[in-house]
Amino acid sequence: MDTAGQPQYFFSNIFTPVCLTGECKPVYINFYWDLLGNYTRFDLPPRTELTRMDHKPFKPDDYEKLQTILANTHSLLKDVSMEDLVGKGTENLADSVDAKAGATLKTVKNEVIDGAVYTCYTLWHIAHGKVVAEMQRITETFKSEELLHRFLTDRNHHYQYWAMERIMTDEGKVTTGFEADMQQVIRGKNIFTARYALQKLHNQFFVDKTRQRWLWETYQTASYPLQIAILKKMTSLSSLTDETKEFLAQQLSNANQEQATLLLKILTTQSTLSQQAQRTLAGQLASSNYANDIYPLLVKHSPKNKEVKKRMTEFYDLNNPTKK
Repeated sequence: MDTAGQPQYFFSNIFTPVCLTGECKPVYINFYWDLLGNYTRFDLPPRTELTRMDHKPFKPDDYEKLQTILANTHSLLKDVSMEDLVGKGTENLADSVDAKAGATLKTVKNEVIDGAVYTCYTLWHIAHGKVVAEMQRITETFKSEELLHRFLTDRNHHYQYWAMERIMTDEGKVTTGFEADMQQVIRGKNIFTARYALQKLHNQFFVDKTRQRWLWETYQTASYPLQIAILKKMTSLSSLTDETKEFLAQQLSNANQEQATLLLKILTTQSTLSQQAQRTLAGQLASSNYANDIYPLLVKHSPKNKEVKKRMTEFYDLNNPTKK
């Protein structure tokens, strides 16, 4: 906990045997998890060390490999038992991958440290075992507006997903007071949480003119994958402001094929287009690679503006010379 009594992380001093036969030295080690039970790191108490089966101390590379092993939530160690790690009749051999004949041991060879198979196995199952659910239960008891705000703005994506599930309804409506946090998630550095937030949020979130302008400003500075996610979200927004429609129409001239397809789809779903948006689109009929898609879009909205109608007639005559 910090000085204000807010939870920071989970920690445990661990003392455990690590093999079946009692030949291995017991392990003293400290484990650390985040507040949702995700293993983060380990360190050792003063004047302790980890050893192999032959009591040789771990080398620096062994400690680095152990951290990699423990951090791998999808390790093959998840689906094997300790008994699987020994070939029958070899229980008293050194704890070495090469000394064992078991097929399972050969399969997990890259998941363990030679000479410390049992150690890797035991510690991995502690790091990712039953204690994880207990940590999650404990953190749930600390849930508060302060913690939710903190999680939403944290760089730990596990925290962000956890908090979003608790401040949004199944329909994607946001609890009052957390709107700014959701916007921060969308503009954050993690494309996956940003995209999740966009997909999850109810369309009502983007009805407001100010928020639509904010979304478009976000588009202009976003990475390409997020730009596509924003455009896909906007295809479901049927009540865009005239300002937003104009932004979309202007963007069409600088768009690639994927972007243009989505921009046109968004504009097509709108029940109306302002005269300014119509003029912007009509101005692209003579030069845009997407003119053949722009023309029917304009036809759908039956423009009254003389300039727009003139450009549409010119485009039509140019592409239908036999019908003059």
